[in-house]
Order: sequence, then C-alpha cells, then structure tokens
Amino acid sequence: LSSMQDILLGGAASSPELIDRMERAFGCNVCAGYGLTETSPVISTAMQKSTVNYRDSEDRAHRQSMAGWSIPGAEIRVVDGEMHDVARDMSAIGEVVVRGDQVMDGYFREPAATAAVMTDGWLHTGDMAVWDEDSYIHIVDRKKDIIISGGENISSIEVEHCIGAHPQVLECAVVAAPDARWGEIPVAFVVPKDGYQLTSEEMCTFLLPRLAKFKMPRVFHFRTGALPKTGTGKILKRQLREPFWTGLAERVQG
Repeated sequence: LSSMQDILLGGAASSPELIDRMERAFGCNVCAGYGLTETSPVISTAMQKSTVNYRDSEDRAHRQSMAGWSIPGAEIRVVDGEMHDVARDMSAIGEVVVRGDQVMDGYFREPAATAAVMTDGWLHTGDMAVWDEDSYIHIVDRKKDIIISGGENISSIEVEHCIGAHPQVLECAVVAAPDARWGEIPVAFVVPKDGYQLTSEEMCTFLLPRLAKFKMPRVFHFRTGALPKTGTGKILKRQLREPFWTGLAERVQG
C-alpha cells in the first residue's frame, strides 16, 4: 500500500472524519466522488484544485468529503422544480441534474421510466444538494430521505454525520417518523461500538453544540446488531422507516 497516492470514495455519503481517518491510515490523499449507475458511474470528484485555498486541514477534509466538481465532459446543475438553477450559496437546496456523454440515453425498453427522469437531456438524480459559485456540489440527502419538520427541511445525512462523529458510535441512520404537531420528526438508529453503551441523554448532550435544535432527533433507538443493508453495503433506510408509517394514508402528516 505504500505506493498508493489517491483513494476515491463512493457508494454512500462520506464525512470529514472518514476522510481524516483514511488519510492517516493509508498516508495518501483521500476524497469523495459521486455518481450513479446511469452515469457510468462517476460524474464528479472532490479532488484538490490548485485554484482553491483551504483555510486549514479541517476545511480541506470537509471539502473533500463532498461530491465536488463535475469530471471533464460532464455537466452538473442544482435546480428547483421548474429546472431553474437554485442560488449558488451553499444554502439553497435543489435537485442534482446531470448530462454528458457518460449519462445514459434511457432505460432499456422502459420509455415511461426514462421519461420520468429525463428533461431535455438532463438526468434527474433524485439527490438533493447545495452548490457554490465554482459549481462545487455538496449532496445533502436523497429526495425521498429529506425530513420535513414544521416546514423546515432537515438533511438526514447532516444529522448522521454529527451522530457518527461521536467516538463510541459504530454506525447510524436517521429517518422521518410521523408527528401530529410537526408533520415529521427525525428518529435516529444508533449502533454503539463493541463494549460501549450509549443513552439518549448522552447523544443529545453531544449533538447540542453541533446541530440546530429543530434538527435534533426526537427519539434514539440503540441496537446491538448491524443496521439492515443492501448487497452493496448501503443502509436500508426504507426498512427502518416503514414501521412508523404503516397504515397512514400520507407520507407527511399535518
């Protein structure tokens, strides 16, 4: 491994903590990438650029955990429901749309499915993001995983990153549960590392300086076994979320 120079992460959202741990473990540059099967598969990377000045190592790790810039030959935008670009202020959230030679023409013999995700050559990824003036993309969540609580959008990925920063947390997932007052509330599933036990009070104390109060999970479920995953290792949030919504006619209550 001593000859390794760069590692590109993919498959799930990264975090600054993971970037830092891997760089210290492997002694090389580590950054995140982003893509889908429909984009063959990489569409962007957070590789360092000489034109970008990082404030410090923490800022660099933070930036390199994002989706980054489009690769040569690809175009990425962050748009609203009318296909207008959202503000490039790393705050306004929109859907990531992409196009380029590596983007699929359509699904094989599935014209309806193709029409549902393509607009004038742009592929709708279903991922929600923010971006800046340099077209630097940061994925905040899957469209279906955004939690809408009291009219505010909560990124489950942001909350998961904060929970995952706890030194005794092995893995976690945050999903939406129905709530009569707020419509939806964030609920966290947490797996502690072997030999540790965590409580809701401990987690709230840890998260308080890291999260806005409205983003704080209202309920913590602690598990001793691994969270359910797909064959590629992605956490099955749908399986965690569904029991809360069984029997309800609408996904967002209130």
